[in-house]
Amino acid sequence: MDRVDAVVIGAGVVGLAIGRALARRGLETIVLERANAIGTGTSSRNSEVIHAGIYYPAGSLKARLCVGGREALYGYCETHGVEHRRCGKLLVATNEAQRGKLEQIRTQAAVNGVHDLRPLDASQVRALEPELAAIAALHSPSTGIVDSHGLMLALQGDLEAAGGALALLSPFVALERDSDAHVVTIGGDTPMQLAARCVVNAAGLWAPAVAARVAGLAPAQVPLARYAKGNYFSLAGRAPFTHLIYPIPEAAGLGVHLTLDLAGQARFGPDVEWIAPATPDDIDYRVDPDRATGFEAAIRAYWPGLPGGALQPAYSGVRPKLQSPGEVAHDFVLQGPAEHGIGGLMNLYGIESPGLTSSLALADEVVSRLTA
Repeated sequence: MDRVDAVVIGAGVVGLAIGRALARRGLETIVLERANAIGTGTSSRNSEVIHAGIYYPAGSLKARLCVGGREALYGYCETHGVEHRRCGKLLVATNEAQRGKLEQIRTQAAVNGVHDLRPLDASQVRALEPELAAIAALHSPSTGIVDSHGLMLALQGDLEAAGGALALLSPFVALERDSDAHVVTIGGDTPMQLAARCVVNAAGLWAPAVAARVAGLAPAQVPLARYAKGNYFSLAGRAPFTHLIYPIPEAAGLGVHLTLDLAGQARFGPDVEWIAPATPDDIDYRVDPDRATGFEAAIRAYWPGLPGGALQPAYSGVRPKLQSPGEVAHDFVLQGPAEHGIGGLMNLYGIESPGLTSSLALADEVVSRLTA
């Protein structure tokens, strides 16, 4: 049986960042991926936004890792030639009932270490974005966009340059513990076993299913998998905006917001559609064109000039949730030996937004806990 120092399960942006961090610390590392390419799940089905760290509860992992990860990510993109842009965003209030919410958000952002939000009145909003209908807004200059696939390719390159390896079409089957190592059983066309000192479950949507196959891990330690599908529509034609536009956040997400890709094309989403597939393999990623009606109503609250019939189904993604519909959003969960009692094992649950922004900081956090 081959032996390595570390195995990471899942080659999304977080798994690749963790693999890179482990390899750069001199650990012989293999990142396993069940698909035939990197980042085919949540990592490639999102808004590609670099978040500032505004909304998250004080002291949460999401708040701390997003704020730290944001600047680390900007720096990484600059040094590795990953396409990105600090375009900024406007968080808008469209009625008087929402005005007070902006101030609450600004206060929360400051607690989280985000001190560059600038309040705008209606005239200042119009000066920046003439087509936007808002009575007030917060301008976040630290928000940006990134080429998520380019980022993952750069992380993979660093992993391999540091001596690590990526194994595609290598689905995780089971994990057992022998006298001095974890034994990882891998399926695929050439099934095999690897012995590893540490294992990181960064399987995203699959993380609970992976954890359920870990011998010795109590079932109570494995959360129930919940899934929130987010649909996106693209705009036919060019949008008259240069900033990202966000409404006031809603219960399970940040509302139907307007984002721009690096070519300037506008897309809207995600909405929140709770789904219950038997497994992540059963997720239907098709976008129902009839959902455009709800999108148009949400968008016209801040862009009344949206042309009729201008929305086209684009793509969808699914967020791995830890809460049920109607519950307050949960924090990231990093479940290590202190929680489950199994040395050298780290499970990551509920890594949704701002997971991409936080990826480098998340990797450092995981590695520091495993190697402490």
